[in-house]
Formats: sequence, structure tokens, C-alpha cells
Amino acid sequence: MTARRVPFAVSATAVVTYAFLHLPLLVLIAFSFNRSRFGVQWGGFTLDWYARLAFRPDILRAMRLSLVVGLLSTLLATAMGTLAAVALARYLPRARRAAGGLLYLPIVTPEIVAGVSLLVLFSWMGIALGITTIVIAHTAFSIPFVTVVVLARLQGTDHTLEEAAMSLGADELSTFRRVTLPQLMPGVLAGALLAFTLSFDDFVTTFFVSGVGSTTLPLAVYSMVRKSVEPTINALSALLVMVTTVAVYLADRLARGSTRA
Repeated sequence: MTARRVPFAVSATAVVTYAFLHLPLLVLIAFSFNRSRFGVQWGGFTLDWYARLAFRPDILRAMRLSLVVGLLSTLLATAMGTLAAVALARYLPRARRAAGGLLYLPIVTPEIVAGVSLLVLFSWMGIALGITTIVIAHTAFSIPFVTVVVLARLQGTDHTLEEAAMSLGADELSTFRRVTLPQLMPGVLAGALLAFTLSFDDFVTTFFVSGVGSTTLPLAVYSMVRKSVEPTINALSALLVMVTTVAVYLADRLARGSTRA
């Protein structure tokens, strides 16, 4: 089978589209190495702005908080999303279509609506805003993404292995731990990376549910931009883009591997 030649118009459209999407990020990364304090003037290559980030205690605190929140919410969302996917695929097949609609609802809900609703919920329950509310919020909006990824993996697993294990005397818990979970692991890891990326980069929802002393990295960037446009903002934003890109790439690789398996 010979490869079909792609029309020039299609190729040109694809190039323009990708340039429109990624050119601003590339410009941002390039000017993060700019020696000049003014972003529109190139003054030579330097790594000083990255080095100065290490001497900013506010940024380091925000970085640590983002990592802690990201790891905690990822662990919770991965565990709950994986169990929800197994329950829908194995034990509630008839309710899967109805539950699927409810599952996609948080994904398509605007972040500002989710943030306001969570703020109202926490206020009504009397929960003080802080790290706990951020973790709860990030876990809540990450669960549907993990569930969708794991469900896709479940569609490609061999159910006969589970039946064989149970016919040989294994209980449901042992079967899940020794047979089902290893088959789901690529999808679980992909969902976990996706959940961490969503948590690490989130600004809108975090803005509503964070309290005093619970400033994450995106909130710190926003605060820096409001005060003045510092060159270190370019370096910090470039690091965020790099971390996100790596996490999304790994999640995509794992998801592709899980669908081919």
C-alpha cells in the first residue's frame, strides 16, 4: 500500500495551526534566556534569571506547595478514579452510559463555575480555606480524567485471565491486585500523570479555594505579573511549560501503549 501524498493546503494549514499554538510558548522560552530586563529587546544569552529563582523564598515556597498538592491530589484521584473505572466496567455495566454522562460533566464544566461552587460548598460546610481545600478541589476535578483513561485501558484487557484466576481459588481482592491491576498499570500511570499536570498548572479553581499562606506556583506567577513584569517571570513560566510538556508527553505515550496492548 503506497502512502498518499498530503495536499499542500492541508500541510500549510497544519503548519500555521501548530505555529499559532506553540509560537508564543517558544518566544517565552527564548526570552527567558534574555540578558536584557526588557522582554522586547534581546541583550544576549544568560542563565541569570533561572539562577535568581533559587534565591526567591516566595517562589520556592509556592513550588513546594504545588508539588505537595499535586502529589496528594494525584494519589487520591488515581486511587478513586481507578476504582470507579473498574466498578463501571465490571460491576455496573448497565449504569455505565448514565454514569458516563455524569462523568464527563465535571470535565466540560467551566473552571470558574467549579471554583465558585467549591467555594460556596466549603463556606457552607465551615471548612477553612487552605491546603486541605486545594487538595480536595484538585482531587475532585482530576477524578473524571483518571476514570476516562483507565476505562479506555479496561476495554483492551483480557477478562479471561481474571476468570481463570478466580476459578483457581483466588478471591476478588487477590485477583484485582495480581491480575487486573498489572494490566491496568499503563492506564493508571497515564491517568496519574494527567492528574498531576492538571493540579500543578491549575489557577482558576485554586484561586477560589486557596486561603492565606496557601499560594501555589500559578498563583505566585499571577501575583508577580500584577506587581511588575520581572524577567524571572519568563524563566518561571518556561519551567512550568517544560514540566507540563514532559508530563503530557509521558501520559500520552503511556495512553498509546495501553490502547495498543
